[in-house]
Amino acid sequence: MTASATFFEDCVIRPVRVEEWAVVRELRLTALRDPVAHLAYLDTYEEAAARPDLYWRERTANGAEGGSGARQFVAEAGDGSWVGTIAVLIEEAGATDWAGFPVERRQGHLVGVYVAPGYRGSGLTKALFDAGLEWAWGCGLERVRLIVHPENARALGFYRKAGFVESGVTVPVAGRPDEREWEMVVERPGAGSGR
Repeated sequence: MTASATFFEDCVIRPVRVEEWAVVRELRLTALRDPVAHLAYLDTYEEAAARPDLYWRERTANGAEGGSGARQFVAEAGDGSWVGTIAVLIEEAGATDWAGFPVERRQGHLVGVYVAPGYRGSGLTKALFDAGLEWAWGCGLERVRLIVHPENARALGFYRKAGFVESGVTVPVAGRPDEREWEMVVERPGAGSGR
């Protein structure tokens, strides 16, 4: 067990390990089969399933404990199955984000949120968020943001309950230029607006 593991009921919440790339792949493919996946993720099941093993090895290594620039957390149930995940990517001030917008502040970008249906509403999502935010604040990030589709009501409700607020920034949905998603942010405790 690593020092960065936490516990929630029968689950251990911990960073992924480099050698777990195949399990990372399977969990992502499971998430992409979710009924709201088209609202929640940038890629599709078909796109993800077609990616070579090297892609999954590199993705896992980038988010694994000991890596830099990102951290992926998983919730591992007592039987060894993975029942949830989130990742936090570090975005450096002065960089350009995935949508082509400038990053104004050193911040985290929370992505890839997924909790298995049997664990939804249990508090596991909050426990995963707590682990991700604790890591982000430990990296000295000023704020963490996420992007949510306004029709993803369950996610939107949770994010608000978790303290995220709409920033007023919207981004076009990839491949659907008439649709926009909302940026939501939470500031590091005690950091104020940082401006």
